[in-house]
Amino acid sequence: MEASHRRNNSLPLACRVLALAGLLLAASVAQAADGAATSPALFGIPVDFILFAATLVGVALFHHYVLQVALTGLVTITAYKVMFTGFKTGAGLAGFSVHMAHEWVLLANLLGLLVGFALLARHFEDSGVPEVLPRLLPEGWLGPFMLLVIIFVLSGFLDNIAAALIGATVAASVFKRKVHIGYLAAIVAASNGGGAGSVVGDTTTTMMWLDGVSPLDVVEAYIPAAVALVVFGIPAALLQHKHMAISRDFQAAHHIDWARVGIVIFILVGAIITNVTVNLKFAAAAEHFPFLGAAVWVALLLAVPLRKPEWSLVPGAFKGSVFLLSLVTCASMMPVESLPPASWSSALALGFISAVFDNIPLTALALKQGGYDWGFLAYAVGFGGSMLWFGSSAGVAVANLFPEAKSVGQWLRHGWFIAVGYVVGFFALLAILGWHPHERVKEGVPASALVEKLKARQGEVAPAPGSPPPQAPVGAPGYQ
Repeated sequence: MEASHRRNNSLPLACRVLALAGLLLAASVAQAADGAATSPALFGIPVDFILFAATLVGVALFHHYVLQVALTGLVTITAYKVMFTGFKTGAGLAGFSVHMAHEWVLLANLLGLLVGFALLARHFEDSGVPEVLPRLLPEGWLGPFMLLVIIFVLSGFLDNIAAALIGATVAASVFKRKVHIGYLAAIVAASNGGGAGSVVGDTTTTMMWLDGVSPLDVVEAYIPAAVALVVFGIPAALLQHKHMAISRDFQAAHHIDWARVGIVIFILVGAIITNVTVNLKFAAAAEHFPFLGAAVWVALLLAVPLRKPEWSLVPGAFKGSVFLLSLVTCASMMPVESLPPASWSSALALGFISAVFDNIPLTALALKQGGYDWGFLAYAVGFGGSMLWFGSSAGVAVANLFPEAKSVGQWLRHGWFIAVGYVVGFFALLAILGWHPHERVKEGVPASALVEKLKARQGEVAPAPGSPPPQAPVGAPGYQ
């Protein structure tokens, strides 16, 4: 008992030591920089990134205490930025306040979606539909493979978080909750891959669409995504079938609660309509209010008289969401000002970077820079986050349902085929269509951050004719 108590106290002590060491390192490097305009660096690497990397390493090593590690990293990075480097929005606490004023809508949307979709997933689980699905899925390893295909297709027109949660809920039912961590990784990859070629299936592709990229340029991302689905889907299905085959009970009578099915459809349709309407008609207002998260909760509350949600799930879902929001906030404070010259190799690297870094500012920078093939970019930033469980909001949502997935080592060990599928899919697209770079979306106007462009559309920003376009800051960072 005493040894167990010492182990339980070891992590908070380690967090305090990590935070103190990080601040001491940051202080020494900042003093050595002697007021340089650029962010202080150690061996050429900005200290901001070193602190963020230390946070991610801590998440990987202490996967049973990911929330404590993430919050420690957030506090450490925030303190460093406040005391030494400041933010793009200003120095000190004032700069931090303005920065968070820009970020709160994204964080609120993400919180509303993660907690709300956890309740939606329970509605779906209690509807009785998951018990009927085994009759529709093929026998053998083709059953789990077809489930991945269904998730892939659903994600093309649903939010990838919803597709992942629905898939994980079905898997929990048909496999009696004995779901292999490698198959959980495949569920996340199927949901992210399915949204990569649709301008309504992922936040990054929606962002590209709003910035003027044609949906036809994005849809080619389905070629590598489909190839990747086969590459990772077959070994994942074989692994799951060996671990636990689909449970079939043809004798039992299964009752479908159509009221709960209707609630699930109502919430999803409401979220889709809200997302499309706000992005097309009220894009500027979306920077000031979390419409999507609010729409999910309004739909949930409207359905309460018909069927009450499982409110007991809220504390656990909230705790898991705070972890993701901590990492998103850390990522939003990183000094990402530019990308390497656009090429197919840099696009390939973006996929790996997006597994640990916020893919929204990466997409915004790529749009501003130009020179990328948009299909490659959509696939890289959309699918790449699947390689780690916290690399996408879909992964975090699934890990909330299956806490055993919160292990970077186990995810990489058993989900190795995700990274292989990503690379094979990327080179398949390169071989089939080739690299066809696009310049800035509009002639003479850089594809700058969405918020500045939307303000210009609203008439709030009106550059004089012939004057160079303003160099706007990177658009509001986000995570999916």
